[in-house]
Amino acid sequence: MKPPRHPALILKVGREKSLLRRHPWVFSGGIERITGSPEAGSSVEMRSARGEFLAWAAYSAHSQICARVWSFDFDQPIREALIAHRVHQALALRQRQGVRGRVEAQRLVHAESDGLPGVIVDRFAGQLVFQFNSAGAHVWRDTIVNTLVTQTGVGNCYERSDSDLMSEEGLEPRTGVLRGEDAKPCFEENGLQLAAGVQAGHKTGFYLDQRDNRALLRERVRDQEVLDCFCYTGGFTLNAVAGGARRVTAIDASQPALDMGAESPRRNALDASRVEWVCGDVFQQLRHYRDAGRQLDLIVLDPPKIAPRAAMAERAARGYKDINLLAFKLLRPGGLLFTFSCSGGVSIDLF
Repeated sequence: MKPPRHPALILKVGREKSLLRRHPWVFSGGIERITGSPEAGSSVEMRSARGEFLAWAAYSAHSQICARVWSFDFDQPIREALIAHRVHQALALRQRQGVRGRVEAQRLVHAESDGLPGVIVDRFAGQLVFQFNSAGAHVWRDTIVNTLVTQTGVGNCYERSDSDLMSEEGLEPRTGVLRGEDAKPCFEENGLQLAAGVQAGHKTGFYLDQRDNRALLRERVRDQEVLDCFCYTGGFTLNAVAGGARRVTAIDASQPALDMGAESPRRNALDASRVEWVCGDVFQQLRHYRDAGRQLDLIVLDPPKIAPRAAMAERAARGYKDINLLAFKLLRPGGLLFTFSCSGGVSIDLF
């Protein structure tokens, strides 16, 4: 058995099981010792307590996830060739799924799911938006950007590495233009022109994961009175107007997001007078509507992440219970509730 030729993280006895099952994270509590002096984001070998090679990973001295695996193949260390191959695989997967080329806005790289830990890349028409949420991703930042530009042909690139994960990785937030122009992209989704708040909006600027649900809502709102809670820039709201809703009330705590949303009906030649944009706390507004005896035909509840970790699930569950109970009380008989959770700490059974 060959000893490590590079800095290595030696696991405690029995802690190699998750890596053998191809789980890409290693937690600090599973480390017996570190050989060499790895810097933040540098490549390390993962070794079992017996010295067996397990994976190539990027090291983080600050996070509880002290190593994120990029490769389980000893002959495939973290290099430019590996990154180019992983990006090619990610784009090819979207092509096989019939997504790439069919829609103007889509997630091109989804971190560990595409073998690029901590790397998020979204495309909004002629704009790529990058998030580098791990120390290893930051080390390979320029290579990743250059590879995506080469393989997609999109030259406008913007960075939104400003998530809460940055502090956990010991990194400073970074935002701004990486390549090309500081664009404010509009894109088509299901026949509607939408805008992404790339510079200052949530995440990378827009919630692409709700595309199908927005289309589903549009089929069910004709002549309905709709309440869109936590509406952000009004993706559901715009689809409700396009679907023939009689009246839509859109609530969010961010006035800039509402201002961006208010431009959407006019951009799509829709009747803007059918939308009331309300800046406020959704919990308070729902109680206000309940006390006023308001009744609605369809309600959307799409709150931001309340419980990123399981330890926060109990408190989050009370919040989810409150808004859903209030929504049920506001619905007319036969009304519809579109309710969602993006809290990783809340299981689907609990929700």
